[in-house]
Amino acid sequence: MSRISRIDVFSYELNYAHGDYVMSGGRTIRALRSSVVRVTTSSGVEGFGEVCPLGPNYLPGYGAGPASVIAQFAPALIGLDVENLGLVNHTMDSALTGHGYAKSAVDVACWDAFGKTVGQPAYTLLGGLRHDRLPLYVAVPLDSDSAMASHVAARKAEGTRRFQLKVGADPHDDVSRVNAVVAATDEGDVIVADANCGWRLQDAVIAARLLNDHDRVYLEQPCASLEECLVVRERTTLPMILDEVITDPHALLRAYHARAMEAINLKISRVGGLTKAMFMRNLCEALGVRMTIEDTWGGDLTTAAVSHLAASTTPDLLFAASYMNDWVLEHIAGYHPRSRDGWGMISAPNAFGLGVDVDVAALGEPVVSVDASKS
Repeated sequence: MSRISRIDVFSYELNYAHGDYVMSGGRTIRALRSSVVRVTTSSGVEGFGEVCPLGPNYLPGYGAGPASVIAQFAPALIGLDVENLGLVNHTMDSALTGHGYAKSAVDVACWDAFGKTVGQPAYTLLGGLRHDRLPLYVAVPLDSDSAMASHVAARKAEGTRRFQLKVGADPHDDVSRVNAVVAATDEGDVIVADANCGWRLQDAVIAARLLNDHDRVYLEQPCASLEECLVVRERTTLPMILDEVITDPHALLRAYHARAMEAINLKISRVGGLTKAMFMRNLCEALGVRMTIEDTWGGDLTTAAVSHLAASTTPDLLFAASYMNDWVLEHIAGYHPRSRDGWGMISAPNAFGLGVDVDVAALGEPVVSVDASKS
């Protein structure tokens, strides 16, 4: 056995690479606090994970939260076998209810340590390598028609073919934004109009009606509740993607049986880590539901975790993935894994665990440390 002997939490700042990241409701982000967890085992193996909430008013959680949350349950994990991920997750949930976003970073770190301990890449342990080039999407901040079209044109020149447009303001203005981007793209490009729960039902119905003739536009999470999204769905033929309401397997099954969507966004930290995300990924594969695999925000480590889960997913059910280290300026693992021409590459495909080398010195001193003396 390779037992957990120490857990450290580090904190660093991530800055958006393109100025202001604007979503519906006036939510604007320029910099975010990210947390990195290091799990050290009795054999000296180190595993790393990351969590970065997208501000305090997107999903439950905030940047300063992971350190205090992990300090609460970390003592209960000391001495557990890092390979026994089921027990690790059960212990976290028994020690503290909720706060899955903070638990996610610990779970990912254990997967990294697990892979290094047994000499396997994480994607092998997550189901096996299905493809080594992942279709990527890029998010386009809410802005004027011309600014959003220009942002799309710049990313398209880099090879990206999937664009998630932030909408959720006045529906007529949002439709104008989508029309500008449609005009700036080609037939092979995919456009997702993502309101991030920002429209009230009436506005969502108006936007859906006005966008209904576009044959390559998807509508993502128009309203805050599944029930409201179902009303919108009844009034449009646009394919629907659900995001914020897909929080656990029960929510996924409710949406599936309500015939609410063609695809979901599976965010690793929202569902509590790779262990739970893998379960939901497998459930989607069994149901035939397409997925975008991603996370709320993050850097190199978040991107590495996304890449391994996406790489082990059935290719025709992977709608897209996000390499968020392309979206930020700071890099703690050498800017790996990397994208190329709109595709995500698997960093060091024969390396073990997450396959990245973390520059721990760049993170400074840990803000939380728990070992056997404190458990």
